[in-house]
Amino acid sequence: MIDDIVKFISGYIPLSPHEIEFIDQQNLIVRSKKNTVLLAEGLQAKECFFVLKGCVRSYHIVDGVERTTAFFTEDQPITPVSYVTGQPSGYFLACVEDAVIALGSHERNRKLIEKIPALASMIMQMNSELLVQQQESFDAYRNLSPEARYLQLMDERPDLLSRVPQYHLASYLGITPESLSRIRRRLMTGTRDPR
Repeated sequence: MIDDIVKFISGYIPLSPHEIEFIDQQNLIVRSKKNTVLLAEGLQAKECFFVLKGCVRSYHIVDGVERTTAFFTEDQPITPVSYVTGQPSGYFLACVEDAVIALGSHERNRKLIEKIPALASMIMQMNSELLVQQQESFDAYRNLSPEARYLQLMDERPDLLSRVPQYHLASYLGITPESLSRIRRRLMTGTRDPR
């Protein structure tokens, strides 16, 4: 799995054999089973994550109901707000599938950047890209109908449709599982929501 990290980083910056060896020595990788909670609401995040394999879901609980806010899959970083602010987390992070994850921490990241200074610019670029993605996702959620959000999901993240349980997808889209089933039926029969 270290090859996956190296391949990803190499897409941003070149790495020397010495730098690859240093990354390998950091013991960054953990395997987490499906339903493992990586971060619980109310706890401070001590680590950031990078998904090498699997799917991780972000959610919070409102009136006893889980509300999914994001899915993270292969080659996606997860930087919890709590990790940056040092405040308790306002949401959970949990594995939807068995996952292989690279861990980061302030100390580990500092050591990596000391040995590989170009990582600092890579991290800044990734954070900028992530911010844009999050803003686009928020705008789509706010401005599109549930059916349009589903169509966008089909277009941009079709893998989620087969990897994530329908009730999590429905929660992410802001609708009930029954409403999602109706949308799917309408799309299969070629009829559209008149709204």
